Amino acid sequence: MNKSMKRFRPLFYVLLGVYALITFVPFLWALSASFKTLPEIVKGGISFIPKHFTFDNYRTIFHQEPLFVRWFLNSAFIAVTVTVFNLLFNSMAGYALARIKFPGSTLMFFSILAMIMIPGQLTIIPSYLIIKSLGWLNSYQAIIVPMGAQATYIFMMRQFFISFPKELEEAAELDGLGRFGLFYRVVLPLAKPALAAQTIFIFMGAWNEFLKPLMMMSDKAMFTLSVGLNTFKGQYISFWNYIMAASIIMTIPALLIYIGFNRFFVKGITFTGSK
Repeated sequence: MNKSMKRFRPLFYVLLGVYALITFVPFLWALSASFKTLPEIVKGGISFIPKHFTFDNYRTIFHQEPLFVRWFLNSAFIAVTVTVFNLLFNSMAGYALARIKFPGSTLMFFSILAMIMIPGQLTIIPSYLIIKSLGWLNSYQAIIVPMGAQATYIFMMRQFFISFPKELEEAAELDGLGRFGLFYRVVLPLAKPALAAQTIFIFMGAWNEFLKPLMMMSDKAMFTLSVGLNTFKGQYISFWNYIMAASIIMTIPALLIYIGFNRFFVKGITFTGSK
């Protein structure tokens, strides 16, 4: 870093600190509101310390809504399955586009780029009609199959594998590894930063998905947690204390995923010919 950049380093830290504070304050308020009573929340004001601290909100969402645990498990199953499928299929597709030349590979790559440019809202109605014709409404596959591979992360993995040193693959081929053995034993273990980034973004996207489960699921037992939160909102009153408590519970898995994979995400990767 040159001297001019070093002089502005304290300013950068101040700006980053202010931005972090701005983004953290809403979460801190939601955490505080989850321990407040409803009258204290609706009367207004920004108070981060509850006047009447209570755990009743957390106890009530489990007792008042017996399907809350089922919604949590539905979201967990869908998010984990979608993440695993994406890690496998996106990596295989990205590696094939980066390393294997086959008829139509260029057309397929540009088709994937075109898919990235199409807003997801435009495909939700066709997706619903296809799912309905297959008889998959109110089932896990209605959410998992359409989200099982995503063009954005196929493109990301292709870009990663293009920069992957071919010398490692050539050395593995000399040792007798075939294409699949090379991919699973050499390429994937060294792709941890890209896989970690995928895991964080895909899990959080599937965990927080609202529109697709709302359209595909009409059976209350098949709701995901994001859709189930709507049941705490009535026509004339919204139970914000319960919504805040449920939102905090919903935040925990995504936060744990980020903490668990962050060290792979931020850590650079060094390729050496000795391994």
